[in-house]
Amino acid sequence: MSTITTMPVTFTTPMPGLESLDSFTLRSVDGALGLFALEAHGGAALRLFLADAVVYAPGYSPAIPPDATAAGQTTTLLVVNPGDGKPTVNLAAPLVLNPETGLCTQLILDSTAYPLQAELGGKQP
Repeated sequence: MSTITTMPVTFTTPMPGLESLDSFTLRSVDGALGLFALEAHGGAALRLFLADAVVYAPGYSPAIPPDATAAGQTTTLLVVNPGDGKPTVNLAAPLVLNPETGLCTQLILDSTAYPLQAELGGKQP
């Protein structure tokens, strides 16, 4: 997954809070293996940073719904919150991406096992 430099991304359903946005580009961040910027199109100045779970949370393995797996959405990305201090990732709402087609779904996990703010690079559940 970390070999992607730029690709268009289409969500199967809008991300919560971003329902008015439907067109995105995923770009790798130069010099940071497995770190990406998800940028919205259409005049919205929105950029989210995403971390490849394989690189930044290797022990993280939530259950991926069968329909997402069947659609090739096998790459798990985590939304990064740069915030004050050490960055965190949202383990409760990962994105699953098909790295060939750009089809993406944000999962909202029902489990309380995954925190909304886990320290980036810290021990994962």
